Amino acid sequence: MNYEQLVGNAILGIDTLFGGDVMCASGTGRFIADSWFSDAEMPEAYSHPTAARVRESGGVCAKEIDRAAIDAYLTAVDVHAAINGLNDAGSKMPGLRGEYVQGLALCFDVMWDLVMELMGTGTPVPYDRCVRASTGKAPTPSDPAAKRERVAQLLSKAGYNGPLQEAVDAWRKARMIPMASVRALGAAVIAEFDNLSAKNVVPYMSAELATVPRANIDFLPIKDAWFSGSMNYLGHARKADGSPEYEASYEINASLEISVPEFMQLVSHEVVPGHVTTFAYLQNLHYRSIVGFEASVLTMNTRAATLFEGIANNAILMAHGVTEVDQLPDEDLQIGVLLALLQDDAKNQSSYLTWSERMAQPQVAEVLRRDFLVSVERASKLSGAWGLHPLLGRMYLPAYRAGTDLVAELRRHHAPEKFLPVLFGCAGLVDAVTIEKALA
Repeated sequence: MNYEQLVGNAILGIDTLFGGDVMCASGTGRFIADSWFSDAEMPEAYSHPTAARVRESGGVCAKEIDRAAIDAYLTAVDVHAAINGLNDAGSKMPGLRGEYVQGLALCFDVMWDLVMELMGTGTPVPYDRCVRASTGKAPTPSDPAAKRERVAQLLSKAGYNGPLQEAVDAWRKARMIPMASVRALGAAVIAEFDNLSAKNVVPYMSAELATVPRANIDFLPIKDAWFSGSMNYLGHARKADGSPEYEASYEINASLEISVPEFMQLVSHEVVPGHVTTFAYLQNLHYRSIVGFEASVLTMNTRAATLFEGIANNAILMAHGVTEVDQLPDEDLQIGVLLALLQDDAKNQSSYLTWSERMAQPQVAEVLRRDFLVSVERASKLSGAWGLHPLLGRMYLPAYRAGTDLVAELRRHHAPEKFLPVLFGCAGLVDAVTIEKALA
């Protein structure tokens, strides 16, 4: 089996087992694999006739697991052998690329054991192992005190006093975005951040990346989704000369309660210079053969995903050319960014309380609402559909805070002309563990 087949079968094999479909244009059908933007033929793990039934059934996270479908699939496709083969391939690669690939295999080996746990044929996977795999660090609780104190100061200055959660709710209500206008508002905010990125990010990148579209995306409201939003990087469209068009979509939950300042942070996170820009740059680097095939199949629940969330949560600061939230030009925007960062601290806390402390969901929701100032809707989903999820709750929720803190600290210590090209993959694809070695 060649290297591209190993990558495809390892990643799309696990993706299939969890019910994901990387070729689905909607986040409601995608799961672990965030992209397949190469022109390579789909691997056996995706194309084998037994795979479709597993995807349709929801895989191991379905309310009722279709064991016959999964058994037939695993008889036909040796997913675990592909993961082991990917690790072996990484061990033979020189430098940080080999470490990246081995880190990828490490995360997928944990996910394989989670599949076995959910099937009832394996032992429970320790929470510590899950978090260390995806972030490179041990699990720890979040401390919201400093951000809460700063939010309270800014709200009081803006005329919102009284109990802090009530003040936040009143501030948010006064600035709530109308979902009926989200596409128009999204276009305007995207244009603003694209212009800011052209000023404060693009000058530090290579000349070839300057012409890559950073925000070829369409905002789509979606009803009753279990997620707040889903960035779906497609990357399948081609120009007449065969070069990519770098297209993506963003589905936003129509029931999401979000203020304009929080929405601005969301756009910088999901689009420019966050996720869409990151993926577009990597697609261009892959198209020009500067990074390997693994850069074309980007994933959740991995050390790369932890770094990508760190990029996205620091994107608004990068766009403005600053390193700290209090350096942003508008105090309303500072409040929005702090609330967004508190929400990602809450994601980590939901994971920690659920899986390390074994706290019940209603109590977790109460903590997230009280200590992290999230809306009732967010507290419910982060403690429920996200926090209780056997994979996302243990491997992905901790990634947000871990990646955010990592990228923020690295930005404080490295000049943008050194840091940004490494961050966006110009020196080779990096993750939350290998980036520090790449900068050294």
